[in-house]
Amino acid sequence: MDLLRILIAILLPPLGVFLQVGIGKHFWINIILTLLGYLPGIIHAVYIIAKK
Repeated sequence: MDLLRILIAILLPPLGVFLQVGIGKHFWINIILTLLGYLPGIIHAVYIIAKK
């Protein structure tokens, strides 16, 4: 399941974080990072998924 979440996180980083932790602090941080640049959003999303 984590492999699927990581794949989703690469395509749509906020969705990957949402599936892992729901709407919370990390979700909003990822939205901001994705708006600032796609790559920081991906890195943050993969980190959150791998950490849990």
